[in-house]
Amino acid sequence: MNQKNQTRPASPTSAELVTRAQKGEESAFEALFHQYKGRVYSVCLRMIGNTAEAEDLTQEAFMQVFRKIHTFRGESAFSTWLHRLSVNIVLMSLRKKTVTETSLEDSASGEEFDEQRKEFGAPDLVLMGSIDRMHLERAIARLPAGYKQTFVLHDVHGYEHNEIATLLGCSIGNSKSQLHKARGRLRKLLRETVRESRNENELHAEVA
Repeated sequence: MNQKNQTRPASPTSAELVTRAQKGEESAFEALFHQYKGRVYSVCLRMIGNTAEAEDLTQEAFMQVFRKIHTFRGESAFSTWLHRLSVNIVLMSLRKKTVTETSLEDSASGEEFDEQRKEFGAPDLVLMGSIDRMHLERAIARLPAGYKQTFVLHDVHGYEHNEIATLLGCSIGNSKSQLHKARGRLRKLLRETVRESRNENELHAEVA
């Protein structure tokens, strides 16, 4: 009876696990991995739009955590530090394979500036609020990589343009420009995605 009433020892906090991991305790690092892997995978998937690549980047992110955890000083929450590290991993991956694609998109899509001149700053509530989440995510996955990374960083993760400029190694003006182009392209993709979804539903209805 007394044994049943005994309270179990509290699970270690993230801060305690980080301290132990910094001392080389593998079980603490493993606990951090299981605690945060879902969050890191979600960040990677939203930015990269491919499940297999997101899984690979999640593994790579935690390899970096293993190498760099001694540099964490507790000046921000561990989750914030891990989020930024994960974003950087994805950005480096995108940079390696999209420099040419991004430059081609820039030269071929100047007309998107004229399509809808909105303010560069705040998140687009029309895009982020009134569109079905599934359609939005499908459309984001189809954005050119250069546009996608700026849109996801700003409108999904809430980074400011000065932070995006630092992360991407570009000017603030370029970050604003990429976001504006991304929103214009996303509107086109959303229309296509919704149209495709309706056609699929109509086809299923006819078959049924």
